[in-house]
Order: sequence, then structure tokens, then C-alpha cells
Amino acid sequence: MTASTTYNGWANYETWNASLWMQNDEFLYNTARACVQYAEGENPWTKFIRCMTEGQIGRMLGETADGVKWNDPAIDEDEMVEMMLELVAD
Repeated sequence: MTASTTYNGWANYETWNASLWMQNDEFLYNTARACVQYAEGENPWTKFIRCMTEGQIGRMLGETADGVKWNDPAIDEDEMVEMMLELVAD
């Protein structure tokens, strides 16, 4: 028997947690959508990280309420971009 390599269908806990917060917190949800809509050729996840870690917002919201930093290298970038693109497809 092999151990599961995913967490609730996501690459790992960090990716799942970041996605969970982005999809269930109004401010984070709207910020994620804006990062997709105004990416202008930039990776929307990279843009979101920058928005959440720089300046005043970064001092206040540099991580999820569960303590996962938005720029945690364990977060799967491809999964986050895919999820963010689905936010604006509605």
C-alpha cells in the first residue's frame, strides 16, 4: 500500500490551505480575481504573492490565518494558477 501524495486532492497541505483561504475569504477571493484580470502577461499567482507580501498588506496579510505564508515554496504554483483562472471563468 502506498501513501497518498496529495492533501484533499491538492499537491500538499500548503497548496490546499492557500486555495481554501482564497476561495472562502471575500478580500482574498476578489484580490485573486483581480490578479488574473489585470495580470497583463504576468503569472497571476506571482502577482497575487506580490500583492499579499509587499507594502502595508504584506505586513498585515502575508500569510493565511492558519500560518501558511503566501510565498511558501511548497505551494504548487501550477495548481494555484489553474484555480485562480477558474475564479474568473464563472
